[in-house]
Amino acid sequence: MKSVVISALLLAVAGAAMAGPACNAPKEKWMPEAAFKKDVEAQGYQIKTFKVSKGQCYEIYGTDKAGKKVEIYFDPVSGKAIEQK
Repeated sequence: MKSVVISALLLAVAGAAMAGPACNAPKEKWMPEAAFKKDVEAQGYQIKTFKVSKGQCYEIYGTDKAGKKVEIYFDPVSGKAIEQK
């Protein structure tokens, strides 16, 4: 029984470690997606994939101005990067 509980805890911790950040702002305060994408592209990023993450943040997969692959989470209200992987 002990090993089952320990295994469950390890899986929960591993899952939490892989999850992205959480953004808690109400959707009516979010920057429109088109404006956000335009702003990010003006910073030199090329967006391959755009989505709203499970944590309700804007998330992009693409490249930075140096051509390096990026995965970045953004605050949907301010458009500021909050985590990069």
